[in-house]
Amino acid sequence: METLFRKLSFFKFLLVTVSVFGQISVKRLNDPSIVAQHKRMTFESWGDWRPYPKYLLGIQTNFAYATVWGMWAPSINRDYKDGEDIRPLKPTGVQNQRYAQLKYEEEEAKKIKAASDTIYKRSVQDFAHWTSATVDADPLWLLYYKRMLKPITEFPDTPQSFIEWRLKDQQTYETLNTTGTLKRLQEELDMIKEKYSMSRSMDMPRGKRFIMYHETLIRWRKFVQELRKYNNKTTLLLDYKNILKNHLSTALPSGWTPASDKQIVQNTMQQYKHRY
Repeated sequence: METLFRKLSFFKFLLVTVSVFGQISVKRLNDPSIVAQHKRMTFESWGDWRPYPKYLLGIQTNFAYATVWGMWAPSINRDYKDGEDIRPLKPTGVQNQRYAQLKYEEEEAKKIKAASDTIYKRSVQDFAHWTSATVDADPLWLLYYKRMLKPITEFPDTPQSFIEWRLKDQQTYETLNTTGTLKRLQEELDMIKEKYSMSRSMDMPRGKRFIMYHETLIRWRKFVQELRKYNNKTTLLLDYKNILKNHLSTALPSGWTPASDKQIVQNTMQQYKHRY
């Protein structure tokens, strides 16, 4: 056991020694050519084509330059050196364009998310008014349509007298009933009440419900206007009937007897012969 412990201690000491000497032996590489290439690859500057050429009597003598940028260099290196500035992080570089596009897409994503949240909230609000269980709590119903459509609920479903029909008298009621006008008005009343009942009891979008309210209100106003028109027209018709009745032969004086034109002239002359 003691021998094993000594071996482990020696192994640990050996690892520590190797790591220390390894760190001491590491040399930091600071090649100016590599540094210049790093600058070209980022955003600092385009150029500084190290290694530089060296000339002796007009002849380039730097072997490193010849193999990197010179006559012995690959054509791709020479094209790179003589080409345009392709720094990805320059003001108009590809990477900056990507960053700008990414920023634009982030802003668009925020707008889409805001629009989606708005649509979702609106959908939740509309769903609250979708069911017929909440129609009585709708603000527009409480402010306007409840008051405007109240006469429909107060009007009898099947009126049986001139009072229920809101007519002037019994004679007008009998005249409209005889001519079949009340039957047609009853059909129109049934349609109005049915549409009103559907708008209050069916599940539908809030906008569609108010369209039905408005259509019902328009039909009700036309119905009331038509009922008032028939009421006035029937009254006028009865007045004309009474006037004509007074001018019938049965309404002439009891002492009157028919006479010819000759007798009428003779009677007139006899009546006025002593006056002229």
